[in-house]
Amino acid sequence: MDVGAGLDDPLVGQRLDGRYDVVARIARGGMATVYRAVDLRLDRTVALKVMLRSFAEDPGFVDRFVREAKAAARLSHPNLVAVFDQGRDGDHAFLAMELVEGRTLRELLRQRGRLSAAQALSVIEPVLAALEAAHAAGLVHRDVKPENVLLADDGRVKLADFGLARAIESTSSAATGTMLIGTVAYLAPEQVEHGIADARSDVYAAGIVLFEMLTGEPPYSAPTAMAVAYRHVHEDVPAPSSVVDGIPPQVDDLVVRATRRDPDRRPGTAGELLSDTVVARRALAVLAPDAPSDSPMQATQVIPRDALIAARPEAAVEPAVKERRPGNRRRRVIALALALVTIAAGATGWWLGSGRYTDAPGVVGLQLVAAQHKLKDAGFDAKRGADVFSTAIDKGLVADQDPDRGHRVRRHGTVVLHLSKGPELHAVPTLRGLTATAATTALTKSKLAVGTLRDAYDDVVPTGRIISSTPPKGELLAPGSVVDLIVSKGPAPVDIPDLVGKSKGDALAALNRLGLKSDVTEVFDESVPKDVVMDQSPRAAAGHRGDVVKLTISKGPQLFEVPDVRGKTRKDATRILQDAGFEVTVSNIPGPGDRVIAQSPAPHSMRRRGTVVTIYVF
Repeated sequence: MDVGAGLDDPLVGQRLDGRYDVVARIARGGMATVYRAVDLRLDRTVALKVMLRSFAEDPGFVDRFVREAKAAARLSHPNLVAVFDQGRDGDHAFLAMELVEGRTLRELLRQRGRLSAAQALSVIEPVLAALEAAHAAGLVHRDVKPENVLLADDGRVKLADFGLARAIESTSSAATGTMLIGTVAYLAPEQVEHGIADARSDVYAAGIVLFEMLTGEPPYSAPTAMAVAYRHVHEDVPAPSSVVDGIPPQVDDLVVRATRRDPDRRPGTAGELLSDTVVARRALAVLAPDAPSDSPMQATQVIPRDALIAARPEAAVEPAVKERRPGNRRRRVIALALALVTIAAGATGWWLGSGRYTDAPGVVGLQLVAAQHKLKDAGFDAKRGADVFSTAIDKGLVADQDPDRGHRVRRHGTVVLHLSKGPELHAVPTLRGLTATAATTALTKSKLAVGTLRDAYDDVVPTGRIISSTPPKGELLAPGSVVDLIVSKGPAPVDIPDLVGKSKGDALAALNRLGLKSDVTEVFDESVPKDVVMDQSPRAAAGHRGDVVKLTISKGPQLFEVPDVRGKTRKDATRILQDAGFEVTVSNIPGPGDRVIAQSPAPHSMRRRGTVVTIYVF
């Protein structure tokens, strides 16, 4: 299921090539999206297959897409989906194809698990008939799988999607570069091992599909695709009866021969396998002539034209009227049996196509309880599935349903409801300080994208790292929204001025204005006045904001404390002052002693070394 299919698809409601009105999205695959559209020129509904934009920009994929159109257009067969037109509208490359109302074999297997032998053969026969027509035209399908087998409501079986088709005469490669093309569960060993694909590769894939219809699962499973591919190359596909009891030997033999690892040991074309399949189906009819015709899973039978003619009522009655020879009774029995087979085929085709199904009612936009009541009134069970994001449906209401409104669904079946979680929103992550690469990764993880990148100077954030984002951190955005980033170029450049001779205050103010930092060292100096810049590093150079400029500031001459020598003898006072770095002069005052009674400068005052201190001795 494509959750939210069509709710936000920009192509729905658009007109392509001036001709195709896109009505609704049907399905989305690995390379393209399929829409229901109206061909205004021919007034008919078509299936419009539009290549995804990411692939439309690759010439190789576009060529493959165009090749699909040309390949399919060359084929005309009732069991092949017809291609009507191919074109391009701006960035949109598209195919216009036959719209097959119904469902895929994959959907049928999901519902039922597996089919009976007769049911499986009645589905694989028209698939092989379609492949036979392709092989006769020189084309290999290369992607035969249940998803590409369509079961129409009127009982027809059609093979679709020639997106990987290649002309046999032009190339047999199944690989592009190192990438395997095709679905790994159905790839033939030669496709995996050598990149080679021919008609026998399609036969192998058809055998795998038959195995899956009979058992409910492909023959190989493994944790990885490469492990599955390895098993295709190195293991033989087992007989279906080894998995499910009761499968007739004739059917086992079909699967085993179609899936032999050696392509030379398989049927050479789909036509050869088709002939074997018809024989096996007829053998089953002989072995089980009383099988009920209303089996709930019978698919349309492929009846040879001569058998259909023989089964007409007049073919069964007319010989009896004309004459009664001994062989007439036997012919009548055969004709009657063929008629019953034809009737059973038509009945089972109706049951598989339209008899078992009805249209699913629409409940999108309703409250859960209201949706459940509506489905119950219509005869359906309601099951709640996973909640989904939606920009169109309010939170808590039904945002999507599976099957979609109007799609075919088994009577009394189950409709899965997905409630809206509201718009999918993601918070802008913390990006400041990250590199541009790391920021891109963080945005991608948050399902957001990088918008414009702009450089700016920043004093704090290192060069090459994110300064800020717009929208800012924490803002909620829809998936895919762009976030603009500002990347740091580091601090802005500045010219560092020459500050030698400036006062300390003026120098620091100048550095601050320029966004520069200072590292101040103060020293005594006998020649430079106090608080004047003596030196700087760097000096008058180019720098950046935030750079550190070292300044050497003068503290002026160094001063020393004048010792107190009062009361000392002249000799001791002189020694003490000289030891402290001062010059001494003595002024004698006539008196009886030899003691200092006063000094100048005063004791404990601060003076330069070498200052003359006068002592007064009495």
